[in-house]
Amino acid sequence: MHISDGVLSAEVLISGGILSAAGTAIGLKKMDVDRIPKIGIMSSAFFVASLIHVPIGPSNVHLILNGLIGIILGWTAFPAILIGLFLQALLFQYGGLTSLGVNTFNMAFPAVIVYLLFIKFVKSGKRPVSMVASFSAGFFGVLLAGVFTSFSLIFTGEEFISIAKMIMVAHLPIMVIEGFITMAVVEFVKKVKPEILDINGYAKRGEAVHEAQVH
Repeated sequence: MHISDGVLSAEVLISGGILSAAGTAIGLKKMDVDRIPKIGIMSSAFFVASLIHVPIGPSNVHLILNGLIGIILGWTAFPAILIGLFLQALLFQYGGLTSLGVNTFNMAFPAVIVYLLFIKFVKSGKRPVSMVASFSAGFFGVLLAGVFTSFSLIFTGEEFISIAKMIMVAHLPIMVIEGFITMAVVEFVKKVKPEILDINGYAKRGEAVHEAQVH
């Protein structure tokens, strides 16, 4: 869903830049030192997952992982995705520097939306609830990214309507795939390192068990 330079209108580019700057500012405000390694790992995962592209007009199809990034990072998904997109544009010419703000918003804001909608259920102690919520986060993360990307093109010109439809259809399999990837990763993380999801009580229980074993 990287939109290349020279495609979007100035109005869309400026709007996307402002919205991404606002989202990144919120993300940086919520960032603390303990979260930096987690943000770096998720930014790297985003960077690698997006390297394989199938071109479709001015955009392309690839894994995004923004739903998973949103569940793990919340608002700090903005700076994580921004860094990944900047490096991709700089090193591989995926997307572009002038469209960086729009591309960041199109992928990062859906990550924040799924975080706000599903994180409570992802943290649920009921496994079926957590699994459905995790799948939904991955699925709707891509779906919303496709919607925002399509609107970015449509607001630039009606000639992009057919391409916007192609983008949505082409990403349908990606939505399902990312739903299962997000579900699998969340289940694994909850078993081996639940503190990554900031699940209340897990870390404290681990410390209590460790102290009991020592004594």
